[in-house]
Amino acid sequence: MDLGIRGRRAIVCAASRGLGRGCAFALAQEGVLLTLSARGSEALETTAAEIRAATGVSVTTVVADMATAEGRSAVLAACPEPDILITNAGGPAPGDFRNWTRDTWLAALDANMLGPIELIKATIDPMIARGFGRIINITSGAVKHPIDVLGLSNGARAGLTGFVSGIARPVAKHNVTINNLLPGAHETDRVKVTMAGMASKRGITAEAMKAEREQAIPAGRFGDAMDFGAVCAFLCSQQAGYITAQNVLVDGGAYSGVF
Repeated sequence: MDLGIRGRRAIVCAASRGLGRGCAFALAQEGVLLTLSARGSEALETTAAEIRAATGVSVTTVVADMATAEGRSAVLAACPEPDILITNAGGPAPGDFRNWTRDTWLAALDANMLGPIELIKATIDPMIARGFGRIINITSGAVKHPIDVLGLSNGARAGLTGFVSGIARPVAKHNVTINNLLPGAHETDRVKVTMAGMASKRGITAEAMKAEREQAIPAGRFGDAMDFGAVCAFLCSQQAGYITAQNVLVDGGAYSGVF
């Protein structure tokens, strides 16, 4: 299927590894021109080089932290009017809420709620004016099924989810859609850290924790970043213009709720 987005411009945040990298690759395969950001240069440049070699598309890289105003300004200077925006940030560390301070909470909110909101604010009006826009926020399956040791992520990402629900509908008539992608367990560095935290709490090895989690997933495995990227690319497509304000789970069927 031709997704109808060849030549469109996209910002993909936290794109050097994991799910952001999967989304960047999938968009590049559709001919989308990319501006990729990440906090570390080496992995970012490696990913950009691999995408260029595999697809031939233009890839601009910006080393920046999207939780900061300076970082967001740097990315927007490189791509002032994206047609597609993929917000993404590594989740806060797991832990016990009793140990978190106000500063701990503010850091989580800056990365996983306020940073994405600022990027949306900076890009949505030009999308409306052009009559096309696709905004995808990579959040977490924990929005639907909170995990006790991920309280910072549960709270910050749920806040972003509520915000998106309020703003997505008024802009839909302009062919601008805003959706959230909720990953379950994927083979990423983030999941390894989460597994280690959960395993430590239960007094078992990380390998045993992973095996237990895999058995509980109907698909029988952890997800792959490229599978996730393909879903992202479709939601950015011309054909997906009637899908907005949704929380799309990509979790191999792990969430057992009806809604």
